[in-house]
Amino acid sequence: MGHRWYRGDCHVHSVHSDGTLTPRLLLAAARAAGLDFLASTDHNTADAHGAWPRTPGDPLVIPGEEVTTATGHWLALGLPPGRLIDWRYGVRDGVLHRHLDEVHAAGGLCVAAHPHAPYPSGTFMYPYEGFDAVEVWNGPWTSRVPWQADNEAALAEWGRGLAAGVHSGRWRPAMGGSDTHLEGQLGIPHTVVRAESPGRAALLAGLRAGHSWIAASTAVTLDFSAVAGAGDTARRAGPGDRLTAAVDEPCLVRAAIHGVPHATVTFHTELGAAHRATLPASGSGTVEWHTGPRESGFVRAEVRDADGAMAALSNPVLLGAA
Repeated sequence: MGHRWYRGDCHVHSVHSDGTLTPRLLLAAARAAGLDFLASTDHNTADAHGAWPRTPGDPLVIPGEEVTTATGHWLALGLPPGRLIDWRYGVRDGVLHRHLDEVHAAGGLCVAAHPHAPYPSGTFMYPYEGFDAVEVWNGPWTSRVPWQADNEAALAEWGRGLAAGVHSGRWRPAMGGSDTHLEGQLGIPHTVVRAESPGRAALLAGLRAGHSWIAASTAVTLDFSAVAGAGDTARRAGPGDRLTAAVDEPCLVRAAIHGVPHATVTFHTELGAAHRATLPASGSGTVEWHTGPRESGFVRAEVRDADGAMAALSNPVLLGAA
């Protein structure tokens, strides 16, 4: 089938924990929103895994769990149906790694969830070591504000560690999920992942590799890449890819955006916010800039709306010297 982009919400609650919507209603909402997949992540239960309708053409449902420990929550994505991951521990118990290993042994993905959530047990007290990704953008499940201060803190923390992670070869991709509990929240935000197919294994592999970006809604599109060379020798890389260039070879960074009127587009490198541009009222436009491996080991993009709220956020393109 070849690689293409799939939109999915990796943090969804149903009536089987503390959500208000049934799996059937959530699937209907996913279809209406234009999502290709979602993850079933009820708190500390696998009861919903067998409750999702299986109708041809429906979005794929990836079985999972939100593991709500005493000192932080995390998502176990891609679990075998019916598998339950224990949550009855905290950072002082020193057992987290056992449960991460359990998920990894099953082929699943471990995601640190809403690390700066402002409520007891919601703030993430574990190191990110052993996790595959970090949820830097969590939805407005208790608020009507789609981009909140806790997301800003999670993004800043992830961004500060990105340079060291890239240069050591151990960086962790950013993810976003709605944390849906109520009607009207699904897909706000969601993760857009490049994968070989819409199957569970392929989608998890794309998320693990950071071949992804995060969108405020399905009305927002972002095509982000870096290119070195020209003509038949041009090399193009997208989020999660490595672009190799001569140390002094300029790399064209390009972001094409649609659906964000009066947007501010920012390119970030290991030097911080390195380039900024604005889009017209139409919400569509392309921003270009040049950098290279001498300046930074990566470049990533942020797109904010006219009020400063995040509209799209990319994982980095990695830049390496030939």
